[in-house]
Amino acid sequence: MTQLTRRKFIRITRSAILGSAAVAGSSLIMSRPGESAIGADGKTGNSSDEMVIPSYCDVCFMGCGINVTVKNGRAVKIEGNPVHPISRGKLCPRGTGGLGQLYDPDRLKTPLMRVSEDKFKEVSWDEALGFIAEKMKKIKEDYGPESLALLKHGKGADQFVKLWHDLGSKTEGHPSYAQCRGSRDAGWSLTFGKNPGGIERAALDKAEVVAFIGAHLGENMHNVTVQDYTTGLRNGARHIVVDPRFSVAAGKAKYWLPIKPGADIALLLAWMHVLIYEDLYDFEFVEEHTIGFEQLQSHVELTTPEWAATYTGLDAEDIRNTARELGEAVPNAFIFPGRRFAWYGDDTQRARAMAIINALLGAWGSETGIYLGDRIRIPKFPFPESHHEAAHALDVKYKYPLGQSTPVQDIIEASIPGRLKGGWQNAPVKGWLVYSTNLVRAVPNPEIIAEAAQHLDLLVVVETMPSEITGFADVVLPDTTYLERFDIMNAPEWKEPFVSIRQPVVKPLYQSKPGWWIARKLADKLGLGEAFNYDNFREVIEYQLNQLGSSIKDINSKGGVLKKEFEEPTMRFRTPSRKVELFSRQMLRAGYDPMPRYLKHPEPANGFYRLLYGRVPQHTFSRTTNNSMLMEVYPENRVWVHPDIAAVHNLKDGDYVVLKNQKGVRSNRVKVFVTKRIRQDCVYLPHGFGRTDRRLTRGFEVGADDNELLTEYKLDPITGSTGSQVNCVTFV
Repeated sequence: MTQLTRRKFIRITRSAILGSAAVAGSSLIMSRPGESAIGADGKTGNSSDEMVIPSYCDVCFMGCGINVTVKNGRAVKIEGNPVHPISRGKLCPRGTGGLGQLYDPDRLKTPLMRVSEDKFKEVSWDEALGFIAEKMKKIKEDYGPESLALLKHGKGADQFVKLWHDLGSKTEGHPSYAQCRGSRDAGWSLTFGKNPGGIERAALDKAEVVAFIGAHLGENMHNVTVQDYTTGLRNGARHIVVDPRFSVAAGKAKYWLPIKPGADIALLLAWMHVLIYEDLYDFEFVEEHTIGFEQLQSHVELTTPEWAATYTGLDAEDIRNTARELGEAVPNAFIFPGRRFAWYGDDTQRARAMAIINALLGAWGSETGIYLGDRIRIPKFPFPESHHEAAHALDVKYKYPLGQSTPVQDIIEASIPGRLKGGWQNAPVKGWLVYSTNLVRAVPNPEIIAEAAQHLDLLVVVETMPSEITGFADVVLPDTTYLERFDIMNAPEWKEPFVSIRQPVVKPLYQSKPGWWIARKLADKLGLGEAFNYDNFREVIEYQLNQLGSSIKDINSKGGVLKKEFEEPTMRFRTPSRKVELFSRQMLRAGYDPMPRYLKHPEPANGFYRLLYGRVPQHTFSRTTNNSMLMEVYPENRVWVHPDIAAVHNLKDGDYVVLKNQKGVRSNRVKVFVTKRIRQDCVYLPHGFGRTDRRLTRGFEVGADDNELLTEYKLDPITGSTGSQVNCVTFV
């Protein structure tokens, strides 16, 4: 068996991968582009057939319905599925560009195993999985099963979660919790007993007035949300955009409030003051459904627009007028929940403030606000009962009593001996399986990954594409794309309840294997094979659809979507009081402020500028910055700089610069975009560029990576979210 050496990061090139005679074996013949398509009934079609196969997208979390045209065994076009409630026949640029991922020649093609500090070799699946299983058994024996951590993203991870629980470990996390939705969902749940949904249940198409707090719709190209957003604009909706940058959404708004970074809670408290003291709130909703109104009224008595103006950099009259704009539209106004929520470490309280204003506006449960959805519940497959009681290496409730998941950053720190103190760490984390998440680009202070990797006994990465995290791996396993596999069905809570199916449209290319297959085969080698009582995940889907009175053939005849009539849910609040909690006793008991309070954040040092980050419509962070179809329309990112600041540093539009953060970390070179559409104390950099894996022939060293500049973060004490907009940069 291969003996691991102390790992270091490999900037992998093709010369760092050794070929292996084993790969040439007959059992490892690679599938090539042009193989026969898999038909709508799950059977292989003839190579001359042309067919349209429904599925759902995996380029982002939305799960939009897609129709894939397959001709001569090759997928040739992806279009929006017109019968799917989340796509309605349309797709964003990233969705239509999915073929660029499927047929990317830079894809991972065979399992790879590290043989030295700077070399990998190609191996068979049997050798790779055998090696992983032996290492996992040893870690389980020496440290307990909870010392094995699963770090994951996306629906393809579902069967790895099952494997981990059968193994006896619940040590798992996904970066999106601490970076995107964790604090948002906690803040809304503490207020309403429920969050606004993975796909936000926001009536952007019906409301009269909508406020956006740093939400970049039009750049965050979330398909159905943007469709409703544009419908609302066509219907005359008035928008308020609060953002240090003149975003696409700001360009469509009645009001743009270029707020000073970090002062959002001050603005929100001032809005509460105006709504309450000018009697602009929804009296009936507040009277019937809330508790704590008197405490809130007293809390915001002094948070006037004039008070907030001193912290936000906004004009007091603009603050007052925008609050009135919201209040005068009651009950047809709301604040959009937003995503990518970890900014300054007070993120759960910012979410609470936004939720409280929506309560004052009577927006919760409203057809013109944050509406209540319905869903189809997918029947459970009859897996055998697990013989293991799964345990956590980290007790999330010990450190974050109101948290809902374990932050990935804490799992990483728990992998470094002595890093986490007290009762928080019950067992050391000694092994990682990383599924479909490039941790180096997904968590702030990525240098901690390099430190943690030195102490791990095993690091496995399952990915479709070369990525920076593979440079730390002991074993790299080539995953299929979403166009080559079955996954769990999608059934979100929505105004049109539905189930949609993800299924393969072509055979897996090269030696890639779907996640369910990898998890099942690994279970066999771990002695847990009886827990996976299916031969193909298609059987699981078929069983679940049968319980719903359908089948794969039937759902495909309906366009890949099964629907039911909407049933109006009852307005109920799963809080301790069974009311909307404007004053939170849960927060008070846990030692936190029961109502949001503004805390001033540190200013950038002289000559430095707050680093803001976000996305562009053509890319899903680093997942698509090698995609030939998408790189053609948006080939590199640019750093936004105000003209006054450009003049100070003698920068011209189109110049290339290097950014340096407050700790001296430098970026790759990046092109300057001089624009008045940003505050003078900020710069803005779209995320996902500046790739460092040389196997990415189109994305390698194109543009700059914002994440490597995020060397500091402010921890949200309530959820563990890692607020990263505390970083500042200057120009080299």
